[in-house]
Amino acid sequence: MTRNMTEGRPFQLILKFAVPLLIGNLLQQTYNIIDAAIVGRILGTKALAAVGATSSVQFLVLGFCIGSCTGFGVPIAKSFGAGKLEDMRDYIFNAMVLTAGLAVVLTVSCGFLCPWILHILTVPGEIYRDAYEYQLVIFLGLPFTLLYNLLSSILRSVGDSRTPFMFLAVSTVLNIGLDLFCIVVLRWGCAGAAIATITAQAVSGILCLVFIWKKVTVLKPSALNCAMKPNVAKNLLMMGVPMGLQFSITAIGSMVMQSANNGLGSIYVSGFTAGMRIKQFVMCPFDAIGSAVSVFCGQNLGAGKIQRIRKGIREGLVIAVSYGMIAGLVMIFCGRTLSMLFVGKEAVEVLDASAKYLRCIGYFFWSLGFLNICRMSTQGLGFSGRAVFSGVAEMFARSIVSLGFVAYYGYTAICFADQTAWVAACCYIVPMCYMCVRKIAKSEAEICATV
Repeated sequence: MTRNMTEGRPFQLILKFAVPLLIGNLLQQTYNIIDAAIVGRILGTKALAAVGATSSVQFLVLGFCIGSCTGFGVPIAKSFGAGKLEDMRDYIFNAMVLTAGLAVVLTVSCGFLCPWILHILTVPGEIYRDAYEYQLVIFLGLPFTLLYNLLSSILRSVGDSRTPFMFLAVSTVLNIGLDLFCIVVLRWGCAGAAIATITAQAVSGILCLVFIWKKVTVLKPSALNCAMKPNVAKNLLMMGVPMGLQFSITAIGSMVMQSANNGLGSIYVSGFTAGMRIKQFVMCPFDAIGSAVSVFCGQNLGAGKIQRIRKGIREGLVIAVSYGMIAGLVMIFCGRTLSMLFVGKEAVEVLDASAKYLRCIGYFFWSLGFLNICRMSTQGLGFSGRAVFSGVAEMFARSIVSLGFVAYYGYTAICFADQTAWVAACCYIVPMCYMCVRKIAKSEAEICATV
């Protein structure tokens, strides 16, 4: 089901688009939470540390995949908003070919580099084997991750955020059953948790593919569209690669932070892992609202409706910042209770570490509203290259805190690295988003004047 976002009230359109996407994001994060909860409760805190010890590099690789697929959706959304359906189908076919090539390169290279990655992250020897098995399986499943994210991005580009959510719901239920089967019955340990996650992602991707092929004929490329076109591929790469790099550059700072935290011992690795899982889950609404605003901007840019773009960004900011304030309070006051999803109450030191991490980031959680909306709006307007620098700001801020302060302040410095990165990125991306909107408005005015 497609949805045209160039007509109607922006606030309602953004919410209607964001709600199923939000639930889908929550379900996708449920993969990680279920893995961590079952691993921590059944296999113990060291196994939980093994699953979380490489989370930053997962964010680097998976973030590049997700960012690239999201970027590929921007030209598709713009063509759909402009009513240029043949151009849209050209973009879809070329995006599929580029994604297939990306899957081959990333899967092979990450599989071979897995031991080196664990060494760079200074993973403790006591959890090295479990961390390696878990990470290797995740890397081997990258083609399935790319399949789902590309197809869901295509569906969202034409206004359908409900269908990807429905398929994720199915795969999440499957993931719960597979987690228990692989870990409890087959006793495959941490590798079993990764196998369950990858299998569930494969199912959601295949379901998206069948749905598009059978039900959404407007998205099916014809024989005329099934050819690589240099200009089309170039436009896709100009949007997808910068967005992928933005995620990856941000993840480099997270890797530096995680490496510093891994050096503090398995207790802090476990506490950080539990807190990070909760943080990622609570961050899902920001991603949903940001994606909704990005698609809104892309479609209205194609339709030449600049005032609607301004209004959509403003209303997206109100929603996101308000949510950030509420969620921050929850993490401040309920962080320890939430952490007990992953470890028992007897693991006092781990719970203390997790609660401290959540409490510290809760005070600045509202800043993610500004960061995500302005960054996704900038990308949706076609300035993904400029948005990359917000990721650079995050990388430098996290790295400075991790390399310069952890040696003196220990885990406390880790607890303040994220907030420093968010505020630093906001200082760049908020005024940049405003400048991009002004530039587009000026270009549209000049076009109208010459007509």
